[in-house]
Amino acid sequence: MYPDAYVEYLFHFHADRDWFECHELLEEYWKEHPADPKSKTWVALIQVAVSLYHHRRGNRAGALKMIAASLRNMSDTHLAELGIDHKAFRAVVEQRLEELSADGAAPFTDLDIPLSDQELIRLCRSKCEQRGFGWRQPSDPANRFIMNKHTLRDRTDVIEARSREAERKRELNTIAQG
Repeated sequence: MYPDAYVEYLFHFHADRDWFECHELLEEYWKEHPADPKSKTWVALIQVAVSLYHHRRGNRAGALKMIAASLRNMSDTHLAELGIDHKAFRAVVEQRLEELSADGAAPFTDLDIPLSDQELIRLCRSKCEQRGFGWRQPSDPANRFIMNKHTLRDRTDVIEARSREAERKRELNTIAQG
């Protein structure tokens, strides 16, 4: 019923709190499905994860920018179709926006996506159990890999995939011109 990438996103969002991985998973799905009517909502979910990643790392400006953008991209109808309690989710995201917009430090806290589909919750909890994680467990501030993943991960496969795609496009352009 739900795309695998989305279920994986929810697992990482609520279990290991790897918001960079959430971003990677849904961005790949979004790019692979450019005509998906939920496109802007996928982007909104990516932006929420990126905001949390920035906030946890102390980049308040980046977190604020992303959380504000996420609200502009959310569709309540699409959120509901994705098993999300759209009113509660919008409320927690708006609260985070207020916290980040206020003067003074906005200490980082985890954020959960309120799900309304009990079967989706069961599926996510099952993934957590299989992988040795708790559902909605707090993030681990000592996990430096997750905190700084964008600087520590091996990007070889991404660079190679982009290179192959660029070559494929060049070949298609050559054929079309020729």
